[in-house]
Amino acid sequence: MADWAAKRFWKEATVVPEADGFAVHLDGRPVRTPAKAPLIVPTQTFAELIAAEWDAQEGKIDPETMPATRSANAAIDRVGQVHGEVVTMIADYADSDLLCYRAAYPEALVERQKAAWDPLLDWVASEFDAPLEPRVGVIHVPQPRNSLDRLQALAAEMSSFELAAFHDLVSLSGSFVIGLAATRNAHPIEALWAISRVDEMFQSEQWGEDEEAAEEAAIKRTSFLNAHKFFHAIQN
Repeated sequence: MADWAAKRFWKEATVVPEADGFAVHLDGRPVRTPAKAPLIVPTQTFAELIAAEWDAQEGKIDPETMPATRSANAAIDRVGQVHGEVVTMIADYADSDLLCYRAAYPEALVERQKAAWDPLLDWVASEFDAPLEPRVGVIHVPQPRNSLDRLQALAAEMSSFELAAFHDLVSLSGSFVIGLAATRNAHPIEALWAISRVDEMFQSEQWGEDEEAAEEAAIKRTSFLNAHKFFHAIQN
């Protein structure tokens, strides 16, 4: 039984309009989530991404090749049930945002962090009246309460589907601000990923690239780019 895996049993995956969104059908039968809820998403664009993943399966079904389906399942089965708790969890990243914790030395890293991170802090301060204060070192110092409340309110406004994608953008980058910038397309998504990797790239330049760390970073980058794609597919 350990080697058992579901195999493809359908010929065609199609997108079907529903009263409250769009479903994916396999030979006319609706796809359901692992919790047996109907898999219905807000937009045709997102449903088409999911249908394409099902159409691409050959032989055994591999969930690892179906990130849009997994994101929809998470939104329906998990985020939708504890929306407020997920909002609070994501908002906590703003209080310890990657962009606010700066190196004391070497000077080259200090300047690189400043050049990459200050513009995003300026953006979130001006765009949302939510200034966050950078500091040197890794000891936690709380950010201004008014700023945290404003940022948490932005997350609270998101749907369960948006919040599932936003969670990945924030957790993978380590930054609420970077995740928020991705949802607003404030910078190209590849640039935002690079901004989240300033410290790691500096270290690899100094000491050489660690193969295992590079492989892990590549997986995270793909997930980050997917989360961005899913967030905007939910809105179109």
